[in-house]
Amino acid sequence: MLVSQLHDQVGRQNDNVNAAASQFQRIAVIAKPDDAGHLRSTVQRLQSVLQARGLELLPDPRTAGLLTLGQGIPISELAATCDLAVVVGGDGTLLSAARKFADRQVPLLGVNLGRLGFLVDISPDDLDSGFNAVLDGNYDEDRRFLLNAIVDGQPPALALNDVVLHKWNIARMIEFETWIDGRFVYTQRSDGLIVSTPTGSTAYALSGGGPLLTPDLDVIALVPICPHTLSNRPIVVNAASEIVISVCGHTDPKHVRITCDGAAVLTVDHGDRLRIRRHPSPVRLLHPVGHDHFDVLRAKLGWGEQPKN
Repeated sequence: MLVSQLHDQVGRQNDNVNAAASQFQRIAVIAKPDDAGHLRSTVQRLQSVLQARGLELLPDPRTAGLLTLGQGIPISELAATCDLAVVVGGDGTLLSAARKFADRQVPLLGVNLGRLGFLVDISPDDLDSGFNAVLDGNYDEDRRFLLNAIVDGQPPALALNDVVLHKWNIARMIEFETWIDGRFVYTQRSDGLIVSTPTGSTAYALSGGGPLLTPDLDVIALVPICPHTLSNRPIVVNAASEIVISVCGHTDPKHVRITCDGAAVLTVDHGDRLRIRRHPSPVRLLHPVGHDHFDVLRAKLGWGEQPKN
């Protein structure tokens, strides 16, 4: 046997061993839609790792364009065919993927090319070692619940961060009533209400003065947006609760919108009720071994930093 043939055979054997060693055989790669720095080189490095291990890469249309692999596969189809989804981008890209993948229980791994990166926590500098470790089965996993938002007569919408009822195209406040598990809570006049998961407690809810919730808590936070009554403070309730919100008073429903993770938009009409409940299927997030939520908070929120001279 020629030496070159021997090397080829050994290489194929190593590829087969690597593929067999990984619980993930078909890996979807989902890239953020805009031209972020290092996006092309990052997906190329992911491709190289998968090729070296003999694993199958399933590209979304954006990734396929970057790697010249044709048209790619719609995300709705990827969710039904992959074992693992690698999201290359920022938290917004991962939020979008999470809403589509949750019901399939496909784990998500985030590579951070965004600005904050609370959810996408593998740095491009650590991509090769971090990605290979995950493929070898060395990772931490946590599960985050989503919220299911339903308005009468409209398809339900999912949110991993938050469902927000807010004013639309007007300068004045809106008025609405809130019930929790059938019990009346209050009539509120404000710019709106943020209904947040623990995952979303570091997002819009944080800016609105809401509490930081650790991801393992089974609770939902209700955070008023600029309330008219200053004693109207955030409330934390059990995640099994049903939250019902109805526009009332002199507020015209056409001046109200409901957004889920800042993306999906629902409208309300006279007599409609917004019903929010925990979605039955959680999102599976994978992290490097040793992932610590408080490390993330310190790094992203600048805790303990000394003022610069």
